[in-house]
Amino acid sequence: MTAGKNRKNRKTILIKLTVVAIAAAFFAGAGLGLFIWDRAFKSNVTTGEQESADIYIPSGADIDDVFTILEENNLIKNMPALKWVAEKKNYRNNVHPGNYRLNDGMNNNELINMLRSGSQILIRLVFISQRTVEDLAGVVSRQIEADSSEIATLASNSEFIGSLGFDEASLPALFIPNTYEFYWNTTAEQFYYRMKNEYDKFWNETRERKREDISLSRVEVSTMASIVSEETVKTEEMPVIAGVYLNRIRRGMLLQADPTVKFALGDVAVNRILRKDLDIDSPYNTYRNPGLPPGPIVIPPVQAIDAVLNSQDHEYLFFSAREDFSGYHRFAKTLAEHNRNARLYQNALNQRRVFR
Repeated sequence: MTAGKNRKNRKTILIKLTVVAIAAAFFAGAGLGLFIWDRAFKSNVTTGEQESADIYIPSGADIDDVFTILEENNLIKNMPALKWVAEKKNYRNNVHPGNYRLNDGMNNNELINMLRSGSQILIRLVFISQRTVEDLAGVVSRQIEADSSEIATLASNSEFIGSLGFDEASLPALFIPNTYEFYWNTTAEQFYYRMKNEYDKFWNETRERKREDISLSRVEVSTMASIVSEETVKTEEMPVIAGVYLNRIRRGMLLQADPTVKFALGDVAVNRILRKDLDIDSPYNTYRNPGLPPGPIVIPPVQAIDAVLNSQDHEYLFFSAREDFSGYHRFAKTLAEHNRNARLYQNALNQRRVFR
């Protein structure tokens, strides 16, 4: 009887121990699960009053650099938790540069998955007509990772730009002002390759046919467009002025374009071209050299390029700024008529005491 009772007691104890062990395992598992959930899946990104915030991870950055960027921008509530998840997901060996958008309320798992997969956002790179490639480099470098000096240096690398089909004089024709989508961590070389691709797309069949009709190369069209864009800001006048220059080229006349003289002088702020300026020795001086200059004097806007391709058919050979300083011009077919128009403008300059 006693032996049976002892066996029963041992069995009861064993059951209790088993239950306790199961319960302990359950609560341990629950605790571990809660720990993992708290670290990986609990909201840990805060962007303040904004719905999202962008961070920029530079090329060559490591995991500690990323943590510093996040900390400096006050984007993480619990940094130790983020670091724990980052180590578990081997982010240390999968750091990718780029521009990343963090949404308010993201958890660590979502954030690290985005960063380690390199799922960055595209940026909208915008540039309009610029006076020089160096100016363009400054504008572009403020929007992508590539440094302005890197972009500008490549512009004078004859071997590199030669591989794109350009030389230093013709290079401004490569850049077609527009809005483009880029990844932020674009290099200077990648920027040029993309611009060459966009350049080739810009010169579609329609533009190529029109270019052939006026017997100019792509670079020559852009060169004339650069002069036209410097002559007027009035879009509706651009095809008329382009027609004047095409008429002069066809007749073997010098272009005598004042903007090319300003370019040769290196002073675009000059308000009045003097007779002595017309003698400057430069391949860009169209008062001395026949035809178009070696390349664009600015990066021309698309409106000016299309104005050349769609130039107005007329008999004008001359034009002069209107004396009312409206920005419009008087057009003439004869030199005598042009001289009268020019005197009206020159007298207006004198009255305003604009002598240079």
